[in-house]
Amino acid sequence: MENEHKPAVQLMDISVEQAGQRIDNFLLRVLKGVPKSRVYRLLRKGEVRVNRSRTRPEYRLQQGDQVRIPPVRMSASRESQPGDQALARLDDAILYEDDRLLVLNKPAGMAVHGGSGLSFGVIEALRALRPEAPFLELVHRLDRDTSGCLLIAKRRSELRTLHELLRSGAVQKRYLLLVQGDWSQGRSDIDVPLSKNLLQGGERVVRVDPLHGKEARTLFRFLEKYPGASLMEADLKTGRTHQIRVHAAHAGHPLAGDEKYGDAEFNRRMRALALKRLFLHAHYVAFRDAERDREIEVSAPLGDDLRQLIQQLEALPDTGRNE
Repeated sequence: MENEHKPAVQLMDISVEQAGQRIDNFLLRVLKGVPKSRVYRLLRKGEVRVNRSRTRPEYRLQQGDQVRIPPVRMSASRESQPGDQALARLDDAILYEDDRLLVLNKPAGMAVHGGSGLSFGVIEALRALRPEAPFLELVHRLDRDTSGCLLIAKRRSELRTLHELLRSGAVQKRYLLLVQGDWSQGRSDIDVPLSKNLLQGGERVVRVDPLHGKEARTLFRFLEKYPGASLMEADLKTGRTHQIRVHAAHAGHPLAGDEKYGDAEFNRRMRALALKRLFLHAHYVAFRDAERDREIEVSAPLGDDLRQLIQQLEALPDTGRNE
């Protein structure tokens, strides 16, 4: 058929950077756009070989292994196909890069990876932008509507290092957010457990759950007061799903543009000032890698849309309301 690609057998030699990962995860990256069920069927039927032998999905690749990947027919419409505009946008958004790490100012509205009806996300687009790169992996995630600093590992050893630093709390991640009301006073150290729930239709919602939730702590710092709103900085001490949004709402100060946990009237007023998304921006990330004796510190500027909203709020008369 016209719309199909018919690749030949691939023989791939595993490099030191590719070593250590499971064969199933390796295949899912190499065979972009192929359904996961098809990949596991190839493994079950023995069509994928490592050093000429059948292998199991949990096998971890070693440097020097040779992987045989059979021809896989794949409709072009199923492949990740970021356009030139998306690639140029990501190229311009790179804040920092060395031989081990890339830090991206993730655009709002772009998911970090494809799936759930999305043909591609940040990581697929980066791999398309850098087809020669042997390894590119997300170190952590940001919600689709959140902009700002996103860490991408260029080596497997860097991914392991950063995951360990994240687990130990050694990576500083700070966010800028606009919230409802005057938060210049009151509780700013929010330490309440959170749990994930699923509503009807499969929508994921996070709730405060003191009995069964997982530990979650966010430090909020007041920056600026506007009529009916406050600009805050959030310092994440744990990394739970939707943590900042749920903790802010729990404190009585939901985020601007938050359709899931926010206040409908506050969101309406912010839309009237041209806010079209969640006001949450990962503006700062820093860590020290003692093993390699290096320190990384990166900041991401606030997007034009959010800066323009701040300028409009600054121009409003202060009526003294604390809504």
